[in-house]
Amino acid sequence: MNQPDGTLTKYMMAKYSDTAKSWIIDYLRILEVDKLVKATKVLKPEALLDHWFSITQKPKHYDFFVQSPKEFLKDIRLDYALTTYMAENLLNHYLFPSRTDLYIKEEDFSKWKEKISQNGLVGKGNLRLLIYDEHTMYEKKNIGGFWVASIPQVMIDLRREGGVCQEAYDMMVEKYVR
Repeated sequence: MNQPDGTLTKYMMAKYSDTAKSWIIDYLRILEVDKLVKATKVLKPEALLDHWFSITQKPKHYDFFVQSPKEFLKDIRLDYALTTYMAENLLNHYLFPSRTDLYIKEEDFSKWKEKISQNGLVGKGNLRLLIYDEHTMYEKKNIGGFWVASIPQVMIDLRREGGVCQEAYDMMVEKYVR
């Protein structure tokens, strides 16, 4: 979904996904049967998003409260990528960023928890740390000084969140997919 025009080679897909080229070829055949792709070109982007949504799992997460998530993130110096409310607000300006969700590396969790405990609290609040696999950070972008997950990843996460996030997802489909 990050390179839907077909310019991404099967070899590069295998490299990015850290899997065998033969697996990529086999999986692309499955997607071709459903007419979602032709080789590496996306034919039906919205249907491919539906497929991705159906096979992904909800990431493990931890909740915290910090006074000002944006200020907290400005000097964090740890790898992350925003998603859902804050990411959508930076990309599309529709949702109020009532909660800041961000992907972090599992091995960095103790560092994040230490930084948060200096100025924040553990428990359900306005900051959610999502543990990701190494592929979630693919194509993240710096927007306004904040790292944001790829647009397709943000879209999937919004859809998973539901409610007003579903409305934001639908708007992003109109803007970025159709």
